[in-house]
Amino acid sequence: MTRARPGSASDVPGINLHALAQYLPSVLADYDVQRKLVARLLTGGRSNLTYLLSQPGGRKWVLRRPPLGHVMPSAHDMGREYRTLSALSGHRFPAPRARALCTDHSVLGVTFLLYDYTPGLVIATEPAARGLTTVEANRLSQEVITTLAQLHAVHPPAASPNRSASSTQYLRRQLSRWTQQWQRTQTRELSDFIRLTRWLDQTIKNLSNDYPVTWVHGDYRLDNLVLDPSTKQVRAVLDWEMSTGGDPLMDLAVLLVYWEQNGDSLRQHVNVARNLTTQAGFWSRGELLEQYLRLTPHPQDHLIPCLALACLKLAVIMESIHYRHLAGQAVDPLSSGLGDAAPALLQIGMAVTSGHGLAALAM
Repeated sequence: MTRARPGSASDVPGINLHALAQYLPSVLADYDVQRKLVARLLTGGRSNLTYLLSQPGGRKWVLRRPPLGHVMPSAHDMGREYRTLSALSGHRFPAPRARALCTDHSVLGVTFLLYDYTPGLVIATEPAARGLTTVEANRLSQEVITTLAQLHAVHPPAASPNRSASSTQYLRRQLSRWTQQWQRTQTRELSDFIRLTRWLDQTIKNLSNDYPVTWVHGDYRLDNLVLDPSTKQVRAVLDWEMSTGGDPLMDLAVLLVYWEQNGDSLRQHVNVARNLTTQAGFWSRGELLEQYLRLTPHPQDHLIPCLALACLKLAVIMESIHYRHLAGQAVDPLSSGLGDAAPALLQIGMAVTSGHGLAALAM
């Protein structure tokens, strides 16, 4: 048997090219053992690490693995992402085609996922956003909401044994999960976290209406979309590590918290997906909400607690990235600028709870 070539002499962080080149022929029929394997860390890396694998001749795949160093329990779930991509493949939803899930830690030391590379445009930087015309920004805003509504129309995954297929129960589980994650990764005491969790606990307990669950992406935002460069239609939605069955308004809430408008103050302290949606032509948060409610049957009764919970969840995620930065375990240079993110998100969350609602996101 011909041995796979090991690739370049120096590995990128988190990847052992020699071990990977020995493994890939067993799961990728289109892998050429005679050609050199190259790995490149893609933009991002503040959560799961994402690499582009390539060989001469145009063969390209994506590898996803957990971050280096500290990993939050139940987060960075490669198996969850693989199962979601596999399930969505039969529904004509724009998501990458999953190729393999490697649970053999002798390869890279962690469980990792492989899927097909989707070429296209990703609006992940301010210059990329400024390259859009007003008409394109308007069309893209429509596309972002249409794709989210399309996801929420796909038949959801079956509930796990002893787990209720209830949107309210999902919100309770989310609050418990992110509260526990905060306790494991916090780098300082923030009183707004305690106040926000108390408000959410009481509010979710008292929700009068409950709804069936839908697919929930978990981190739905503009820079997780691969676009057709010409039409700006969504070719693929990326990063499904937090996907599950849950309350669809949580996806909408996360999108709205990340979405930026001119004049936002606290949002400027969250150095993720900055200045992507402030150009002329992009819709306001209110317009996004209005269009979503037109396209889906989901009522907005849970929107306020979902907005507050989205702020809490993102605060925990930003704090965990800040934790890894302080420990010297972050590979993305932008991770060093997230020290102010958690306090700002918690402050926004508290403004949501005090009666400002959606308008709190613009504070």
